[in-house]
Amino acid sequence: MKVVVIGGSGLIGSKLVKILDAQGHEAVAASPKTGVNTLTGEGVAEALTGAGAVVDVSNSPSLEGSAALEFFETSTRNLLAAADAGVGHYVALSVVGSERLPDSGYMRAKVAQEQLITASGLPYSLVHATQFFEFLQGIVDAATDGDTVHLAPVLIQPMAADDVAAAVAEVVVGAPTYAVVEVGGPEQFRLDELGRSVLDAQRDTRSVVGDPGARYFGAAVAERSLVPADGARIAGTRLDEWRTRTSNGQ
Repeated sequence: MKVVVIGGSGLIGSKLVKILDAQGHEAVAASPKTGVNTLTGEGVAEALTGAGAVVDVSNSPSLEGSAALEFFETSTRNLLAAADAGVGHYVALSVVGSERLPDSGYMRAKVAQEQLITASGLPYSLVHATQFFEFLQGIVDAATDGDTVHLAPVLIQPMAADDVAAAVAEVVVGAPTYAVVEVGGPEQFRLDELGRSVLDAQRDTRSVVGDPGARYFGAAVAERSLVPADGARIAGTRLDEWRTRTSNGQ
């Protein structure tokens, strides 16, 4: 099956292309680097010609709300218009908790993207993944004020990017679910404790304050805002295993 991977040159997309290729599918890495620009529409129809499935793992270059909304709405409308020609499965990667974080302009943009897909009439599946291990450092840095990191003591259940790509691949080659499929890591942490762990691993001298009022990229977070519901698919890679693997260059 021909599977077009929008964002196929990025972190998740490049891994997804390798997985699908190894399974014998014709995985097409579609991104501006390969002449496919979903914002302008350039190359989109040509890339989707003959595709059995399209999977969108692209991301807005900006986390700012209005910029993210423009990216996701424009990109998704262009993709849906091209996919309407006969694509049998439209899959998009989104974020666990997106609908629970209305303070975040970025999350509102992701919700808008999903609404366009579900209203399109196309066979679809939405994959909601928890935060990636690869982005934990970014969470700490975004919450830093001087030498202090303010993180709310709420639950978080991060996962490896390899596991995200594997979960998306499983959904793409299956039947459309017409629903959200949640995936998360095998361990839950308190966000502030995880922040300390990140700093300790880097021998970083910044201190973490468990601050119930601290915001997560501008959004207020409750106890379970960042974790999947019961029944989610659980990945296998634990944080310590991932750290060992990445430190060994794997």
